[in-house]
Amino acid sequence: MSGETAVAGTRLTLELWHPGCWAIQATERHPGGILAHAVYDTPVAGSTTVNGLFTAYGGTEADVERLVQDIESSPLTESLTELQTSFDTRRRRIAPGSVSREFFLEHDPSDMICPLLLEHGFVHSAPCKIEDGWEYWDVRYAGERSEIETQIESVCEKTGAEIEIASIGTVGGERERARRLDTLTRSQREVLEAAREHGYYQWPRETSTRELADQLDISKSTLLEHLRKAEAKLLDP
Repeated sequence: MSGETAVAGTRLTLELWHPGCWAIQATERHPGGILAHAVYDTPVAGSTTVNGLFTAYGGTEADVERLVQDIESSPLTESLTELQTSFDTRRRRIAPGSVSREFFLEHDPSDMICPLLLEHGFVHSAPCKIEDGWEYWDVRYAGERSEIETQIESVCEKTGAEIEIASIGTVGGERERARRLDTLTRSQREVLEAAREHGYYQWPRETSTRELADQLDISKSTLLEHLRKAEAKLLDP
């Protein structure tokens, strides 16, 4: 509109725990994690449950199997229908783990926090990730940034949830980041994603360049070359 400035909005990553969640409980007890993709109405007329599409992932097939069994046996879930198991042998990152399994799950929507987040202005922009008993939500908030803390406090009061803001930024800032990421070669992007995923940029570091190189099946010198070139492209003005 002429004479008006469009609101770019705020992007956030929320680190979230709330009671009565089968996914949080399962990942507290087992290694691996869950991606929550979408929720659908159950096809059974008059039912009070919904169906959701999820992906369980882990380092081994046994890890994923234990995680799925825990979900299926939870008193908070109904029927679970397994779809397919995938092995990420070529590191295409189907899911964060080496093995992933898609499934439909019927469950009570009142256990979900997503509708309440939406009610308070937080619109999810990517699948929710659940690991180590915590949910990680990438969301957008179109209101004033000064309102965010109040809205989060309201969600916590209504649900007994614990919510921390893991990251925050302006939506418009993503375009420049995406442009710079597009300049990376496939090898540079793969090395950079592995470094971020395994805590190379955490302090203290959670992995070494030798460990990263072994995981990617490349030499340490090759890893460092790809990593330095990627960092230069992303950080140079």
